[in-house]
Amino acid sequence: MPVVPFDAQDRLLAQARMYIDNPGLLLAERSRAVPLLLRALPQGDLELRREILLLLGTFAKEEISWPLYAIMTDPREPDEFRDQAAIYMSVIGAFLDDPQPLIRRLVADLDNGDPEMKVRAVIALGWEGNLQAVLPLIECLYDSDQEIQEVAVTALCNLREGRVMRLLADRMTHCSPDQKRAILFNLWRFRDRQDEVVALYQRELENGDPALRLDVLMLLGQLDEQPAHEALYRSLLHDVDPRIRGLALERLGAMGAVAQEEALIFVRDPAMDVKRAAMKVLQDCRRR
Repeated sequence: MPVVPFDAQDRLLAQARMYIDNPGLLLAERSRAVPLLLRALPQGDLELRREILLLLGTFAKEEISWPLYAIMTDPREPDEFRDQAAIYMSVIGAFLDDPQPLIRRLVADLDNGDPEMKVRAVIALGWEGNLQAVLPLIECLYDSDQEIQEVAVTALCNLREGRVMRLLADRMTHCSPDQKRAILFNLWRFRDRQDEVVALYQRELENGDPALRLDVLMLLGQLDEQPAHEALYRSLLHDVDPRIRGLALERLGAMGAVAQEEALIFVRDPAMDVKRAAMKVLQDCRRR
């Protein structure tokens, strides 16, 4: 009688797939499921490993923290997977009971001569409330590598610390255009300081880099609408850039701050962006 070989790896991966397909089962069998998934994590194809990371990052943050670090620092792993591990680290860090050893290791990695290692360490340190990372990340704003500067901006904004926002606002007056763009694109994250963020965006719209004005206006839309925004949008209705005129009119329409008679004026605007926005406002006026 032939002997059928027992493939332990196939069985392990099949069980991992079972928990991926049924997360409720993982909760019911957590003490068994989490160690099994951790054993399966280094095995299988890349797609399965990604799914295991996502599952463990959701249900087993403590247990996955050091395996994530091992992945992001392993040069044998695919770059995309290492990047994903660093991003997951920046998500779960805020939920760890004792993140100190991990913070120390990541800060030490900032002195690593490998730029890719440093980028991933910067990303991984950017979790909300990680105030111990503030000074090391600020130092990265002045790094000679442009990518490290930009990911440091994102990581600092992810900390959601008000003093960091003021530092970044000051930094905009001295930094490179690329770093300034990175700061502007991340300021909206400080939702508890929206008045200050709006003031910075308004300053950029009035006196900033012309190439960034449309981006800034779009970013302003990610903040909660406030009555004060109406005056700002109205000031842009006759802007030289038709894309800005159109977007300002669209925002005013969404706020219900444009009368039908006013919208009719903009239907005659020579720019198609403005005409489309005006027609949309008119349609909304007729429905009301």
